[in-house]
Amino acid sequence: MLTRRVKLLLVGAAITVGLLATLLVDAPAPTMTVDDLLADAVDGRNVAVRGEVLDGSIDNGSSSFVLEGETTALTISFLDATVSNGLGDNRTVYAEGTLVETNEGWVLEASVIKTSCPSKYEEEATTD
Repeated sequence: MLTRRVKLLLVGAAITVGLLATLLVDAPAPTMTVDDLLADAVDGRNVAVRGEVLDGSIDNGSSSFVLEGETTALTISFLDATVSNGLGDNRTVYAEGTLVETNEGWVLEASVIKTSCPSKYEEEATTD
């Protein structure tokens, strides 16, 4: 018969193994730039990308926008993602989802989109 102490140790070990397995299975994808991602693009790959929203590219009708890199651009589809009110032109955005190759090029079908908040250190416009 197992003592109370041994039972507690076994339960603690089981919980620890379960937590470690969860961390290993759900490890977040490393965040890449648009240029790095498209240089090594693989169809169906789960990815995380960070970039700046191209000015004027947000299309709420098709639920998409374009994230620009230094030399390339990537279309982000946010049809299945929750997007905050902070999505706007020239904003830094983090998007996570599945990379898909289409006839028009690469599209990230986002499941997570996070926007940066405006910096509290930005200069406010003053009227003099």
